[in-house]
Amino acid sequence: MLCTSPINNHILEKISLVFVSSLLILSVVDCRSVGQKVHFPAINCRKHSALLTDFGAVGDGKTSNTKAFSAAIANLSKLAVDGGAQLIVPPGKWLTGSVNLTSHFTLFLHKDAVILGSQNESEWPFLAPLPSYGRGRDGPGGRFSSLIFGNNLTDVVITGNNGTINGQGETWWTKFKAKKLNATRPYLIEFLYTNLLQISNITLINSPSWNIHPTYSSNVLVKGVTILAPVHSPNTDGINPDSCNNTRIEDSFIVSGDDCIAVKSGWDQYGNRFGMPTTNLTIKRVTCISPSSAAIALGSEMSGGIRNVRAEDITAINTESAIRIKTAVGRGAYVKDIYARRFKMKTMKYVFWISGDYKQHPDAGFDPKALPKITNISFKHMRAENVTIAAKLSGIPGDKFTGICISDVKISLTAKPKKLQWNCTDVVGVTSDVTPKPCDLLPTKKTMSCPYPSDKLPLENLKLKTCIVNL
Repeated sequence: MLCTSPINNHILEKISLVFVSSLLILSVVDCRSVGQKVHFPAINCRKHSALLTDFGAVGDGKTSNTKAFSAAIANLSKLAVDGGAQLIVPPGKWLTGSVNLTSHFTLFLHKDAVILGSQNESEWPFLAPLPSYGRGRDGPGGRFSSLIFGNNLTDVVITGNNGTINGQGETWWTKFKAKKLNATRPYLIEFLYTNLLQISNITLINSPSWNIHPTYSSNVLVKGVTILAPVHSPNTDGINPDSCNNTRIEDSFIVSGDDCIAVKSGWDQYGNRFGMPTTNLTIKRVTCISPSSAAIALGSEMSGGIRNVRAEDITAINTESAIRIKTAVGRGAYVKDIYARRFKMKTMKYVFWISGDYKQHPDAGFDPKALPKITNISFKHMRAENVTIAAKLSGIPGDKFTGICISDVKISLTAKPKKLQWNCTDVVGVTSDVTPKPCDLLPTKKTMSCPYPSDKLPLENLKLKTCIVNL
């Protein structure tokens, strides 16, 4: 029998203005319940299983379970060489600080399980800055470890039948705004140098900062996640693949105070030196609500390079822009071979936004001669309603952004649109069958369709196994 997991009532109240149809894709979790057994899809199944309560955890929402999580993972890590293990988080509210996972491991959240991020800063270890950033993203110095963290791992699955991870981020947002933190806020889920990572069929709410941050990793699958944060919460990006190779993001719903998806690869001279690009990324069937940011952003931290990104069947509602490329003098590297098609948008400030003047820098040590190369950007088959500005495309003087192709795009405007619909400087490209009429820097060619690759990227061929958990 197909198992469905409806989103909790309190979550539905937060997003009551969203079309219910946009949530249906997430209400169905690919699992079948037979008695106490739940079948679920995963990159690998595990031979051994344990409950969090086996290690003394208390699910009352008040007792700290940081030690219980640590004990569970330490014990189960010994089984990595014998078929791996899965840790089941049963119904309850499980308060914890930062948790470090292990290889050949599955963290499974029951639909009535809620992992709560501790409000006690001492339960969040302090980490050095990422080498491709040179400092914390919130300010100079290091950062707090993420709630769910992993480093140098292989074969990790975080899944469930729509259980919840609640970062309880409001305290962190308040401290950040008041400048009372001495380190960058923790993310909800972060993995470094990890191969084979799956995050699926869970709900993430109120992260202190970014929600999902795979970094220096490969073969990453993010599927069927719901991410919710107040639209005015600071820097609560949804999914941020950062210097990753072979990443697949699909079938997800995101309400965010920042970009729903932000593709990154390091910051200025630190990213240049580290030199690890984000490559081979697919994004499919994602719905975004973010009134002050983008559905999909490329950058602004892109100094290791971003190449071969494919996005299709994206819905953006009440979102600042559909696709935004953010870069600046000093970033260096490149954003190239970006393909997007079949976007549906409603109530947008911009449809397309490319900016070469994003002036945030980690410090004064960036190279002013490091100019980014932005080229081969292809957008096609898009429809947008209630739009204020069709496009703002701003390259860098002396460093034009080239190879921009836009075809079969129909944009209807708000009742009070901006007079200048296409604001273009230092860009080169072509358009076909686009309304409103594009700027002169993007001349119209008849009967032209912008390219979209027909081949599949490596992770698109990944076949998940059917695994079992006893609840």
